[in-house]
Amino acid sequence: MAGQKSPVYVLGVGMTKFIKPRGKVDYTELGFEAGVKALLDAHITYDDVDQAVACYCYGDSTCGQRVFYQFGMTKIPVYNVNNNCSTGSTGLAMARSLVATGAAHCVMVVGFEKMMAGSLQSHFDDRENPTGTTVAIMAETRGVENAPGAAQLFGNAGREYMERHGATADDFAEIARVNHSHSPNNPYSQFRQVYSLDQIKAAPTIFAPLTKLQCCPTSDGGAAAILCAELVWHLRGWANNRAVPGTRHCLQHNLGLGGAVVVTVYRREDGVEAPVVDSESVGRQNRLGYNPAVEAKGFTAEQANSVRSQRAASDWALQDTLEKVLANF
Repeated sequence: MAGQKSPVYVLGVGMTKFIKPRGKVDYTELGFEAGVKALLDAHITYDDVDQAVACYCYGDSTCGQRVFYQFGMTKIPVYNVNNNCSTGSTGLAMARSLVATGAAHCVMVVGFEKMMAGSLQSHFDDRENPTGTTVAIMAETRGVENAPGAAQLFGNAGREYMERHGATADDFAEIARVNHSHSPNNPYSQFRQVYSLDQIKAAPTIFAPLTKLQCCPTSDGGAAAILCAELVWHLRGWANNRAVPGTRHCLQHNLGLGGAVVVTVYRREDGVEAPVVDSESVGRQNRLGYNPAVEAKGFTAEQANSVRSQRAASDWALQDTLEKVLANF
């Protein structure tokens, strides 16, 4: 029988802007920027972290060590997680389990991705593809067309849903319209243009019923949590330009190909509705000096060094990442 689990709290979060994948910013910079912001938000240093989880799909093994060593060579365990579109949520779920069961006291989770331009591609053609059986049954029941593989899998799922439940293409397009309507208020979004329902439906078809404006673009970016970011900002009341009145819970639902699914529900520790906090007050509360929920800004070298390990910092591990990150701001 499982023992009683300890409560787990999100102490701090940080995020980078999400940008087109053009190879201009490396994953070491993305992970470092997100991590520094999260540590500043949590009011701790890397010395307080006793386990670390790195989340990414595209990159060689141990990219996590390369990112976390920039904060300090503190000899803590570093885990690398790859779980398709649920990679970040899987890392958070893993961190929660470590803390809840007493295996760790403070876990830092950093997700980062440096992607290739264009549609998703497989990079290991000399072995069985993990979605091979799924693609085989799709080919048998629906056929395979000259379209991006991921779009066909999700598009066919949409078609089956329409057949079973009577949904229409307009219903799916409306989801995209709502999502695009939020983007101008999110300073971290890659694209921040609002589209009407008719514009979304009239966009080039990728794989019916999905049009181009219903498909997520490939992006480079990073996010970190001390234990995402967007849900925590809503529960704190910091997302004052896009807050949903009466918010008590936030749902994080990720569905990745190959059966990679994570569902997480967040709430405030006090259980009350999220307030609406003005940005000036937020800037006074955190160590960033501004409201990160509505402004995608950076930090100073002094701020970055203040949250790196004070007993095991390594300039050799950091290399020139800090200078590159500051230049990006």
